[in-house]
Amino acid sequence: MTRLTTIERQGAMLLSGLIAFAGLALAVIGRGDAMGVHGWITLILAGTLFFIAGNAAYAPEPTEDRTKSYYDDPTKIGLLLALFWAVIGMGMGVWVAAQLAWPDLRFDAAWSSFGRLRPVHTSGVIFGFGGNALIATSFHIMQRTCRARLAGHLSPWFVLLGFNLFCIIAASGYLMGVTQSKEYAEPEWYADIWLVIVWIVYFILYIRTLARRNEPHIYVANWYYLAFILVVAILHIVNNLAVPASFGAAKSYSAFSGVQDAMTQWWYGHNAVAFFLTSGFLGMLYYFLPKRAERPIYSYRLSILSFWGIVFFYIWAGSHHLHYTALPMWVQTLGMTFSVMLLVPSWASAGNALMTLNGAWQKVRDDATLRFMMVAAVFYGLSTFEGSFMAVRAVNSLSHYTDWTVGHVHAGAMGWVALISFGSIYAVVPVIWRKESMYSWKLVEWHFWLALGGTVIYVFAMWNSGITQGLMWRTYTESGTLAYSFTDTLVAMHPYYVARAIGGSMFLAGAVIGAFNVVMTIRNVSHAAPQRDYPTESEANEPAVPAAE
Repeated sequence: MTRLTTIERQGAMLLSGLIAFAGLALAVIGRGDAMGVHGWITLILAGTLFFIAGNAAYAPEPTEDRTKSYYDDPTKIGLLLALFWAVIGMGMGVWVAAQLAWPDLRFDAAWSSFGRLRPVHTSGVIFGFGGNALIATSFHIMQRTCRARLAGHLSPWFVLLGFNLFCIIAASGYLMGVTQSKEYAEPEWYADIWLVIVWIVYFILYIRTLARRNEPHIYVANWYYLAFILVVAILHIVNNLAVPASFGAAKSYSAFSGVQDAMTQWWYGHNAVAFFLTSGFLGMLYYFLPKRAERPIYSYRLSILSFWGIVFFYIWAGSHHLHYTALPMWVQTLGMTFSVMLLVPSWASAGNALMTLNGAWQKVRDDATLRFMMVAAVFYGLSTFEGSFMAVRAVNSLSHYTDWTVGHVHAGAMGWVALISFGSIYAVVPVIWRKESMYSWKLVEWHFWLALGGTVIYVFAMWNSGITQGLMWRTYTESGTLAYSFTDTLVAMHPYYVARAIGGSMFLAGAVIGAFNVVMTIRNVSHAAPQRDYPTESEANEPAVPAAE
């Protein structure tokens, strides 16, 4: 707060006061309903921020020259929040994985059932961990590649803290049974409206910062981040169009019905994978990997072509989730065709990243941070190939509704999204906290091998489980009846579910080690680098990113 001007502190008090009032209104209107609980949560959090801003209201004006430094405070808090949600979300994932192997771990309570904990896991990892990592790194990358400070000092905090308020409302709602029953879009109508407001501010902040840039060229990472921000907003708004059953209750009814609702949901669901879990993280990859390797991007033109290929092809692919349903066959075929075509831009990005490492493989051997990024690019290539393959109708007839899909999703989520996020965090933490190095590079190595080992165990267990399931479900006796009951398939799955819990536990252990390492790096005074503003005069004459072709 002391780095904000008096007017900005007053603005923070006004904003937090308005949000607190909205939370009070929600609590009063929704009393006796889960919506009322969310109102109290909003009131408490916003009231705390009001108190923090008010406590610093009369502090001295900041003395820094804002024209000569970047604003990294929101990035710092965003990275810490990302690690917090990583531990929470992955911990929930291990719990629900263990429930499938040992059902008694439910504790015979409604809030601890698989159906309620599972969206806490998915939202905690995707939105809590991934979303905070994207927001924090976008703030960092945008400033460095534009050579410009963030366009505002309140709006970054509004975006970051407002997004985390949404994550808290979502997670607490799931435990209370509040859900729209839409994959990756479970929060109810009032949470969805709040996220739209936050996202609009995020988009405006990004555009304003780009507009004031001192670098003529808009680096490709910003293209991917902008696609992530803009398209996710469109997807979120359309998919969550709904009519509240009452303005005093959480329940709402979708504006769509039947197969149209399913098509809209998977248009959203698959493109949430495309633009939340792919586009934004490719922005990370295209900035941090060449910076860490100290190598130019192998082909800058290829990164642009890949961008437009992903933007155009991905938007049509969602219907491959609905093979063998009431969806018209031509729509299914359209989704399948574009899914296969997606292999071209996806492998273009994966190959571009790996070719960038030409001449730097000795760094990959010695630097675990760069190794996180390299392995992430490999898993990105593997999971996109697998996704295109599974979208083919003949393959989908075996894979759909089985654990093969679970293995595919986690090859992308753990091997691609999480590894590039952890690699980017390890790369950026010493920079913005001005430390010479991480607290312990041995812990970074431990984290890498735990994450890689956990991912391989998890994914191979689910691949074997899923293919076994699919084959058992389609095996018939000579008389034309099913050869195996559903219970038989569950018995066959048990060893794989135990293996999945073990792999997930290894991955979680790595995340805990990573969070500990980052906290100790921040606290460690002995590794402090000389204090200086960014950029220096020498940096002003250097490229914002490694030179492209």
